[in-house]
Amino acid sequence: MTELSPLRLKANEERRLREGHVWIFSNEVDTAVTPLKGFASGDQVRVEDSRGKPLGLAIVNPNSLICARLFNRDIDHPLSTSLFVHRLQIALSLREAWFPTPHYRLVYGDSDGLPGVVVDRFGDYLVVQLSTAGMEREKSALVDALVKVFKPQGILLKNDGKMRQLEGLESYVEVAYGEVPEQLSLIENGVKFETNVRDGQKTGWFYDHRDARARLKGLVTGKRVLDVFSYVGGWGVQAAVFGASEVHCVDASLKALDQVMHNAALNDVTDRVHTLHGDAFDAMTALKQEGERFDVVIIDPPAFITRRKDHKAGLLAYRRANELAMRLLNRDGLLVSASCSMHLSRPELVDVIRASSRHIDRQAQILWHGHQGADHPIHPAIPETEYLKAVFARVLPV
Repeated sequence: MTELSPLRLKANEERRLREGHVWIFSNEVDTAVTPLKGFASGDQVRVEDSRGKPLGLAIVNPNSLICARLFNRDIDHPLSTSLFVHRLQIALSLREAWFPTPHYRLVYGDSDGLPGVVVDRFGDYLVVQLSTAGMEREKSALVDALVKVFKPQGILLKNDGKMRQLEGLESYVEVAYGEVPEQLSLIENGVKFETNVRDGQKTGWFYDHRDARARLKGLVTGKRVLDVFSYVGGWGVQAAVFGASEVHCVDASLKALDQVMHNAALNDVTDRVHTLHGDAFDAMTALKQEGERFDVVIIDPPAFITRRKDHKAGLLAYRRANELAMRLLNRDGLLVSASCSMHLSRPELVDVIRASSRHIDRQAQILWHGHQGADHPIHPAIPETEYLKAVFARVLPV
């Protein structure tokens, strides 16, 4: 095995890595000793402290603020099929302990020791997203490992995410192994779904809100429910299966709403599920003007704050969405307010709910906090790996 080139850190810059972090920033590198321009994007390197003592192995992107990501503390084992097999088996043991069916996020990037890798499992099919140049280089070894461990019927590379642009990687969607049908099946909280993984958002499904959606059971029985930003019905169809008297799903995508009704049919609840096509804000405004009211309103928007500089505008969008949702609630109604914005903290979302309720002269009670599921494990040294929030709140008259 060829020895990897060193990446030398400046004096005292190794502390974060020793404490558990895995990211290396470009201003932490001793570029006089190991110039970043000497590396190609995706190279594997041996990370050293300022005295030359090895700290682990990393993949490099010399053109990024996060110029390297540690993937192994053991310098004798670079990325290879055998390392991928080992990491996949560790990841699998966690998921099998927590979930009764093989439908979950199988690999969650840094948290599973595979920076830039996301793998979602749909039974015998796997959908993979690679967002770093290093993992793109090693995709054949990763696919070989996935085949060895899982013996799937098909593996789809859904490599069209925004993060790839930052790494200078092309976007593409292709079958890497076997065959992958247009619709893949999954079971979540005992409810059946199908989703289009090629054309759908991200990997085609959002497993992260599984626990929060399960919490609807017992809260929506006999209730009139509005599911805004519904996508393919993850919240709304489950609400119907859990006994809601009627569910109205709002989304800007006609394809997504067609899939909502398809998923409703899979669970024999089409008579209680309805769809409304259009912009979420316009739809909520129109429903208010028409005098519509609901017992439960769920808002699970896309990330309104994708970058720190978007924080102010994104916060206003969350405020507007929550206020419109509250105006549609019946007396003592339940608001489920979700956010997948990493740059929106949980206290900020709670404050959005507080401010929105007071602006319309109502009072909110926080009842329950939802978090991402165990298939999205949080890396204790990387706050960014904890991104998901769901707040269940009762909205009362003053």
